[in-house]
Amino acid sequence: MKQQTLFRGIATALATPMTQTGAIDYDAYGRLIDWQIESGIDGLVACGTTGEAATMTYDEHKETIAFAVKRVNGRVPLIAGTGTNCTEKAIELTRFACNAGVDGCLVVTPYYNKATQNGLIAHYTAVADAASVPVILYNVPGRTGCNLLPETCSRLAEHPRIVAVKEACGNISQIVSLFDKAGDTLDVYSGNDDQIVPILSMGGEGCISVLSNILPKETMEICRLFYAGDIKGAAKLQCRLLPVVDALFSEVNPIPVKAALARMGYGYDMLRLPLTPMEEGKKKVLFDHMSKWGL
Repeated sequence: MKQQTLFRGIATALATPMTQTGAIDYDAYGRLIDWQIESGIDGLVACGTTGEAATMTYDEHKETIAFAVKRVNGRVPLIAGTGTNCTEKAIELTRFACNAGVDGCLVVTPYYNKATQNGLIAHYTAVADAASVPVILYNVPGRTGCNLLPETCSRLAEHPRIVAVKEACGNISQIVSLFDKAGDTLDVYSGNDDQIVPILSMGGEGCISVLSNILPKETMEICRLFYAGDIKGAAKLQCRLLPVVDALFSEVNPIPVKAALARMGYGYDMLRLPLTPMEEGKKKVLFDHMSKWGL
């Protein structure tokens, strides 16, 4: 039996706007949060992959979470990315986020040093034991080199605070196996914008989205159509949005979405090294697709 559903639909994996000097632009970040909520978004994720948490200092990470909690002010569920490749540091960030007032924590699998499946069970159990809010597992092996297997998710679902998984492995066969082994005990969210409808069709609850940073209403419309029974309409919109999604992932995330948001007035086209601004040719393709959607 599932423990608790944090949100249903689309939660935006917020990018973190920056100034020309590379500092966090809290004014732009606050305006982005407000616009997302005004657009009707179902939830927000601060300090995830798209938010460049990996290159934030710990003080910045904590300050950004605290700022987001205050700005959101309970208007939608706010989930904080608190995962790292060190269990003790993930515990520290998770405890801070819980005390700051988040509604949930998104915890990525350990990267670089990786872990065995037994190590993942021990890691997530330790983090969830330290949490006072629901925890979402985050599987993105293309970035971490570590794959959280369906059988492991099933084991972790036994923990009362582990309630969901953001699945970004991209492997539909593995995702089907995940639903078979843990779909009755964990909510499943797509971590890929090009797989929203396939995951909804298996019983998923929605998507933690990069696309919705710039097209929140359109991304939510995929879910609205699906929930209303218009599966073909949802699939058609998914396909219509595919060129924008492809452009947003034509370079490593969040390089393209930072360029897109800068064009929309949310901060500058600045990233923390080793990420660098988008190549001009790919940027032109992205901006052309944005223009077609009125951005």
